[in-house]
Amino acid sequence: MRQRLGITPLLSLSFAVLMGLLAFTACQSGTSQATLDTNDQKASYGIGYQLGGQLTPAQSHLDLDALLMGIRDGMEGSEPTLAVTDIQVAMNAMNTAVQEEETTRRTAEAEKNASEGASFLAENAQKEGVQVTESGLQYEVLRDGDGASPTEDDRVSIHYRGTLIDGTEFDSSYGGNPASFAVGGVIDGFSEGLQLMTVGSQYRFVIPAEMGYGSQGSGRDIGPNATLIFEVELLEILD
Repeated sequence: MRQRLGITPLLSLSFAVLMGLLAFTACQSGTSQATLDTNDQKASYGIGYQLGGQLTPAQSHLDLDALLMGIRDGMEGSEPTLAVTDIQVAMNAMNTAVQEEETTRRTAEAEKNASEGASFLAENAQKEGVQVTESGLQYEVLRDGDGASPTEDDRVSIHYRGTLIDGTEFDSSYGGNPASFAVGGVIDGFSEGLQLMTVGSQYRFVIPAEMGYGSQGSGRDIGPNATLIFEVELLEILD
């Protein structure tokens, strides 16, 4: 629930990108016969998979045959077939195109999320039992508790489940140990909601984007301007 910033992949002549390209090549060819028995093999696959995922926005620009040629020449220690300056110019152009496409995609996603979120908030506010605070946080009491309420300076133990408005779950403590953290160390909507609760209670929060992760979103799971839903059980105030 803390702010998490996504990383836009930058194409550069580096070992990390080479590893990513190798992973991408295996995924594209669909003929990888690598064995994944030893720890080194498993770790190598994990590194390649993660880096390959970071290069997903560039897929439409990568030519598989040229990619394989470059990987082969590099692994053999051959002189590059193209002048390094030509390669750099081409990679800069590709990088610019990828960044522009990602900006366009994120802008469209942000507009869509903002529109759908506003509609959801307006409809949810009319439901029986839903209350709206001055800040715009919406909450519903699912179960009352009879304990104390935490302050911003407290640490709490909770169980929670977070979803998008379409029902997609992006985070949950259920199935494991309760989560523990400082009330003031999470997103604004979650922090405000916790301070409305009493120990033993269960609430449902609907958090507007500006009280969540805003236009930045959070990683791959929470897009820009996403409205968030949390069901929370306040188990204990720790200090």
